Amino acid sequence: MKTTRQLIAIALLASVGTAPAWAAGSHAGSHDESAIGLPGKAANVTRTIQMDMSDNMRFSAPLIRVKQGETVRFVVQNLGKVKHEFSLGTEKELLEHYEQMKKFPDMEHDEPSKVSLAPGTKGEVIWQFTKAGTVHFACLHPGHYDAGMKGLVKVDKK
Repeated sequence: MKTTRQLIAIALLASVGTAPAWAAGSHAGSHDESAIGLPGKAANVTRTIQMDMSDNMRFSAPLIRVKQGETVRFVVQNLGKVKHEFSLGTEKELLEHYEQMKKFPDMEHDEPSKVSLAPGTKGEVIWQFTKAGTVHFACLHPGHYDAGMKGLVKVDKK
């Protein structure tokens, strides 16, 4: 019988060649623009948004408006008693990743568009929204997305 670590390693190895666009900018030093923008630089932050997560399976700010080109610092805090995450992506990317999280719920993330937080902890995501449109965000821990733990960033044209 395979251990959880072995299963996670197998899943990660299997996904290396099939990683979706949300992984762009976080591997091998690449900072290519993805469908939702690109990792931001702290020096370029124009606004900070506090984003609280709690066990009621909601984000404190489920709808955010930004301007195209804006770099935002999301200060994310887990006020709950269970692990939560803040993950930016297209709806398709988030749903695909959610299916992976259901299979491997202990998966850890090291991507600039995501932050996973233990209860009572705080983290941040700095993101530059380079394209007008809608960017989705969600908590992808099993059951959380289905319970409504998601939101939208509306990116207005310059």
